[in-house]
Amino acid sequence: MNAPALSTYVPAPLPADDPELFSLDLRGLRRRWAAAAARPPIGAEAMTGADLRAQALGVPGERLMEHAGAAVAAVVHAIARATGRAGKGPVLILCGPGNNGGDGLVAARRLAENGTDVVVALVSSAARPSTLDAARNWDRLTGLARVTRVQTPVARDTAILATNVDHASVVVDALLGTGVRGVLREPVRGAVELIAKARGLGIPVVAVDTPTAVDLSSGDASDPVVQADLTVTFHRPKTGLLTRRGAALAGRVLVAPIGIPQEADRG
Repeated sequence: MNAPALSTYVPAPLPADDPELFSLDLRGLRRRWAAAAARPPIGAEAMTGADLRAQALGVPGERLMEHAGAAVAAVVHAIARATGRAGKGPVLILCGPGNNGGDGLVAARRLAENGTDVVVALVSSAARPSTLDAARNWDRLTGLARVTRVQTPVARDTAILATNVDHASVVVDALLGTGVRGVLREPVRGAVELIAKARGLGIPVVAVDTPTAVDLSSGDASDPVVQADLTVTFHRPKTGLLTRRGAALAGRVLVAPIGIPQEADRG
């Protein structure tokens, strides 16, 4: 008698390597990334440690960013379709100068390559992102079809951008990650207020890793704070987004894998 065949588990491809990513709706993406969502939650410090250990083990930070941005792009594409806003106008991505903004820059490129018009705003007094990986992805948008790059170094520029926010199909908060305390300063403050205006107009808001700037460990929030409809966080669920305050601000949460190896994950 022949022994029954053993089923072989094949993990889903990581976001940047997934050829079917843009064909999936939000439910499909949640199923695709179910293994990441099932991991135990961690806080900001443990996540930073896992990220750094992954890089020490040979996983380039730029590759981690590529997976994160690809995941964000897929979620934005899916929520635009789910809400009937696909093609209604460009996706507006508000990017801070650090790696959270870098994830947004990757998402912009991925969306544009998939046929979506994108407006990318670098919300910073500096002319370029402050980290090497984010700066590389800013440069990769140069001359790319369907992408309009703008800079909003002062509050006046953000206010001008806000006058046309009603034309956006989706707004993406890629301003700041975790760790910000107290009152936000310009130009980020104005960008957060722009996001609130957009949401008040019924435009979906997608946050990258955490709404600006909800602490991923405690759920404590900045002032003002982003209220997202959906948050794409990475690698594992975050304790701060499971608190009452954090969950209320994050909206629905999807946990996307970004390629951090198991041996780097000690949280």
